[in-house]
Amino acid sequence: MPREQGRKVVASNRKAYHDYSILDTYEAGLVLTGTEVKSLRLGRASLVDAFGHENSGELFLHGMHIPEYTQGTWTNHEPRRVRKMLLHRDEILKIRNKLRDDGVTMVPLQVYFHNGYAKVEIGLAKGKKAYDKRQDMASKDAQKEISRALGRRAKGMS
Repeated sequence: MPREQGRKVVASNRKAYHDYSILDTYEAGLVLTGTEVKSLRLGRASLVDAFGHENSGELFLHGMHIPEYTQGTWTNHEPRRVRKMLLHRDEILKIRNKLRDDGVTMVPLQVYFHNGYAKVEIGLAKGKKAYDKRQDMASKDAQKEISRALGRRAKGMS
């Protein structure tokens, strides 16, 4: 059976872009069990409350919810277990050094399949203050209004 090509997104963390300023992103592999992969292939996963953690030179993903596989038996997995992330050694060192900065945290942004392999996109992020969120929302609204006005003008509605 040929391996699937491309990128199939399973879950994304849209709230992360609202709550955090993303400084840098990395693609990491995930260490998963068989029933976790089957459940992911069905498109079932949640990144709400998930975060990354570094421990003795390894990176782990905490709080990601992958529900139990419905056809699974006694070999089923625990939905919120801690999962190891796979990166190159130099990437781990870069991430570890950046995490030592004040206020920087590791947040999962997406879980997807890339050429048949389960991957997670993690971002190094700093938390936004309430006024930063309001500024972002105001600039998005202004940008929408500009594009609407340009669209009306292009159609000749003035």
